[in-house]
Amino acid sequence: MGSLESLDFSENQLSGRIPPSMSRLSFLSKLNLSMNNLFGRIPSSTQLQSLSASSFIGNKLCGPPLTDNCTINDAKPNTKDKGSSGGRKVDWFYVGMALGFVVGFWIVWGPLLMNKKWRIMYFQFLDRMGYKLGVFWHKLDRMLLDSYLVTR
Repeated sequence: MGSLESLDFSENQLSGRIPPSMSRLSFLSKLNLSMNNLFGRIPSSTQLQSLSASSFIGNKLCGPPLTDNCTINDAKPNTKDKGSSGGRKVDWFYVGMALGFVVGFWIVWGPLLMNKKWRIMYFQFLDRMGYKLGVFWHKLDRMLLDSYLVTR
């Protein structure tokens, strides 16, 4: 590990602090820890401070090479999002999508399942539309074939 030159841990949902042992990787020239849940001070070393600030974006980190100075207590992880739900959030988009599907499904299919006359009329309508579409498609196909034969 001491001769490691490049390391990419970006977008891996890593959490916690960067281990101080990372500062001992003296050959490390490329490091990407971006888009994780890391927090705290970046360990002091010539190698880590010489890296680009973009290697650490998307975290709650502070200290060089970032422009954020650490407070006396260091940066803390963001715990205010957890609330009383134990860290679980409801994604209302998916709840709304599921509810919309269920309501839409029963608005269309409910009456057809409950009323035999409507069901018969609906399927006769679909049968007529299918027949008309088939006739239209056949005429279009015939017209295209005729124009192809004329041009040859």
